[in-house]
Amino acid sequence: MNIAISNTSEKPIYQQLFEQISAQILKGGLESGYSLPPIRQAAQELRVSVITVKKAWEELERCGLINTVTGKGCFVADFSPDDKLRIRDEMILKQMVNDTSYYKSFGLTLDEVMELLKKIY
Repeated sequence: MNIAISNTSEKPIYQQLFEQISAQILKGGLESGYSLPPIRQAAQELRVSVITVKKAWEELERCGLINTVTGKGCFVADFSPDDKLRIRDEMILKQMVNDTSYYKSFGLTLDEVMELLKKIY
């Protein structure tokens, strides 16, 4: 598991953790059954609070990406390739809904948004 935390990002640290781990899971970098480090260990290694890691792990579990086994730890869930694509698409669409609301608040048209995206993609 490879995580890079940015203290200058506008995103909360738990969100950075969630996004990076979920991307690694959905792209196949973390296989089914992979054991995530215990919350305290991850917090110590990443130099963040236990609460921050706990929140990220809870979000991963809420999305069905990991399973918690009491007394054993947290493990990457077993997915079919179709499940991975479906979950990825759901996560991306959720973010796009938020982004679209923001763009609309500036009165941007779809064409204007597409032109801006082309500049950075």
